[in-house]
Amino acid sequence: SLRTVLSRHAADLMGPNWPAGKPFPILVKWLDCRERLSLQVHPPAAVAAELKGEPKTENWYIAHTVPGAELIVGLKRGVTRAQFEQAIGENTVEQCVHHFRVAAGDSILVHSGQVHAIDAGNLILEIQQNSDTTYRVYDWGRVGLDGQPRQLHIPQSLRSIDWTDFEPMPVRAAPTSGVIADCAEFRIRRVVLGAGERLHLRAGEQPRLVSVVSGTVRASSEHTGGTRSPFGTKLPRGENVLVPYAGAFTFAAEVTTILLVTENFAGGE
Repeated sequence: SLRTVLSRHAADLMGPNWPAGKPFPILVKWLDCRERLSLQVHPPAAVAAELKGEPKTENWYIAHTVPGAELIVGLKRGVTRAQFEQAIGENTVEQCVHHFRVAAGDSILVHSGQVHAIDAGNLILEIQQNSDTTYRVYDWGRVGLDGQPRQLHIPQSLRSIDWTDFEPMPVRAAPTSGVIADCAEFRIRRVVLGAGERLHLRAGEQPRLVSVVSGTVRASSEHTGGTRSPFGTKLPRGENVLVPYAGAFTFAAEVTTILLVTENFAGGE
């Protein structure tokens, strides 16, 4: 497991200054949303300690979506805490939150403190801080299989929500390389490769996560032994790999390919 590798080879994996026993700081998830998720918030760092929780900033990359599918992030402009609290009681929270349509290739950085929900019909790659603290503030009036509403965490949510966060917008899809998310916790670059083009990641810089969100690449190491194919390991769409601090790798695109490179999560610049 990653935990075992980190405990035994921390310097090679994360770099020479990685603190002993510190867990891996990033989680990567594929979310295939068949129905709208609940409205949630993660506590900002200043509030998390008070609530005995952990902050979680995350980035959503939309790999696939159905026509008309939306994301919900932040508040509608001008909504106050008092209005939001009243809307919870009246089941009108839908009118208080910021909806926007998305297409494949769009992405948005969701900071701790931003209310958020993923609408049905979205396939999303979520790259996030390693944290388990989620407060469910609203569930759209739904009930569970037992006929009862799911547990909500309203006091914690109201304490965590950023009441100045109005109508954030996504980074729209583009056929060019560039930074799509940059925050204190990580940076994500979109790397667009034409067929035959290569991405080189050098050893001794920092660990990186490489996610194949479109196309196919072959990954090869400069230190590949005789047991591995000289053509490298094929990584199709959907694969995520961790490139260690001590490793030098090349990713060669077989067709037009989009990679997400997540970095700066181990103190790199």
